[in-house]
Amino acid sequence: METVPTYRSLLVHYDPLKIRFDALGEKLIGLATLPSPPAQQSRRWRIPVVYGGEHGIDLEDVARSLQTTPDEIVTRHLRGDYRVAMLGFTPGWSYLSGLDPRLEMPRRHEPRLLTPAGTISIGGVQAGIQCLPGPSGWHLLGRTAVRTYQLNRNPVFLLEPGDRVSFVAVDAQIFAEQERAAEQGEWIADLVPS
Repeated sequence: METVPTYRSLLVHYDPLKIRFDALGEKLIGLATLPSPPAQQSRRWRIPVVYGGEHGIDLEDVARSLQTTPDEIVTRHLRGDYRVAMLGFTPGWSYLSGLDPRLEMPRRHEPRLLTPAGTISIGGVQAGIQCLPGPSGWHLLGRTAVRTYQLNRNPVFLLEPGDRVSFVAVDAQIFAEQERAAEQGEWIADLVPS
């Protein structure tokens, strides 16, 4: 059995040859009526980002759309106190709540078929960290060398739902150095003491 949590639902994949639908439904309803476990203390991560230029190809357009400057977009994004709401779409893709309402904007009308790994983006009322190369309809503000998913690392997933995230700006040279270190398996992100 495998579960896929989202904001408002839980998808349960199961083998109907091992458990009947009715029996599984009863078990799930029983679990849903149990008291919630005590909230775990969330971890706080500081994630470096290089903004704009080739690393954040939509930054200028976002600034124009929101009638402000690229520097102001970066400042607003850096001030955010984000929470990992869920993981999904692709391994390690981190959906972040807590986006400054002044940065909210609809997703792109024409999604890109390929965006680079480590993309830091915004879409709707969310921010996101895209770990693997893939399609995206979000607005690309920058990139990070942080690998939120790395199959041969322990833990495989760096961020977990409920974790807190803040961003810190770095320049292109620091990003390139961090990218090389991340390829060697280093975390790059800082775990900030609570």
